[in-house]
Amino acid sequence: MKTILTLVAAVLLTSTTPSFAADQQAELIKQAQAAATSWVSLTDAGKYGESWERAGTFFKTGIAKNTWETGIRSLRAPLGSVKTRELKSTEYATTLPGAPDGEYVVIQYETQFENKKSAVETITPMREKDGSWKVSGYFIR
Repeated sequence: MKTILTLVAAVLLTSTTPSFAADQQAELIKQAQAAATSWVSLTDAGKYGESWERAGTFFKTGIAKNTWETGIRSLRAPLGSVKTRELKSTEYATTLPGAPDGEYVVIQYETQFENKKSAVETITPMREKDGSWKVSGYFIR
């Protein structure tokens, strides 16, 4: 009887573990999305210096603040204001090309700007050492 109970307990534990991991990953993705949304709203408002300040360590070590401000201004200004931004995909990853190992969520949005009807924005938050999520990459194509 004890063997059967142990076997049942083992089956129950292994069957709930993937669900727990999936729930945990979904929560991390939710946290990363909240960080991305907050950060991109600064960029949308033209607060480029503040968006650099609120970005993650990897982002800030990769690009100087004045270089970011100049570059993002020249990229975003011709596009005009954001008309719509819809979530296209999210993907949790622990490795990304050209980046240190860590915890990332690659978030893609289908975005329509005033002067560009169809664009894909990719915002990649990274989990910082303190557990917070901060943007480590931003691309528009």
